Amino acid sequence: MTNAPGSRRKWILEWPLHLMLLPGLVMIVIFCYGPMVGVVIAFQRFLPTGGLFGSKWIGIDNFKYVYSLPETMHVILNTLFISVMKIVAGIVAPIITALLLNELRKKAFKRTVQTIIYMPHFLSWVILSGILIDVLSPNSGMVNQFLKWLGFQPIFFLGDKSWFPFVLVGTDVWKEFGFGTIIYLAALTGINPALYEAAVIDGASRLKQTLYITLPGIVPIVILMLTLSLGSVLNAGFDQVFNLYSPTVYETGDILDTYVFRMALINGQLDVGTAVGLFKSVISLLLISVSYFFAYRFANYRIF
Repeated sequence: MTNAPGSRRKWILEWPLHLMLLPGLVMIVIFCYGPMVGVVIAFQRFLPTGGLFGSKWIGIDNFKYVYSLPETMHVILNTLFISVMKIVAGIVAPIITALLLNELRKKAFKRTVQTIIYMPHFLSWVILSGILIDVLSPNSGMVNQFLKWLGFQPIFFLGDKSWFPFVLVGTDVWKEFGFGTIIYLAALTGINPALYEAAVIDGASRLKQTLYITLPGIVPIVILMLTLSLGSVLNAGFDQVFNLYSPTVYETGDILDTYVFRMALINGQLDVGTAVGLFKSVISLLLISVSYFFAYRFANYRIF
């Protein structure tokens, strides 16, 4: 009873702040929840002329059809392989870079290196794909010119199905490892300096300090980044693959997102494409839930 007037007064003072959330909530409803009505297309023999209410309801036949297609399993395996490789390389490369930068004593040089490796993060894959197509060209590309100079045969990186997945992983790491490096550098600053002073007194080398103080000190953030990345294991990077791949590398480079795009918008099978997209979304939701549980369990990370 004594808190009621105080709560009412608090609400009167804060309601303008809550009102500021209204435009954001309206945008979320319109652009995030509104399009979810289209999920019913996955359970229909969809006809654009009939719309949602004029198309025949067929249950899970679209899912059965997708499961019967021979390329479906290839696409799922490609997605998992590329995603897992990106997750592993995307954690190892920033950690190594952060450890090396942490050893630098020249602050100006350290900040310059940080800025240079961070810059590709701001470029879209539309721009980067144009650069990579030129750099990796088998005839005039910088990389193949260097291989020829060493005496090797040129490699068609973007047209060879055996090389293409590794090109995707390598270029993704090149684009994003600068951002990850900043996260791990921030984690390194949280380690107690007294631990290093005690290690120096005990005669520990820089390598032993790294192995027994630095790496254990950033283990929680490594676990957090790893568990959170599990939620996007089916998102192998539509923008990157779509801008770099071609029919010659579909066998190893086609992922779920590009598969949905081709089926829905190029082949005109909107219902089948929606079924594949819905399947991916449900699995992704389960993976995000599991990764959130592990992040809370092992790194005490909570959103709510």
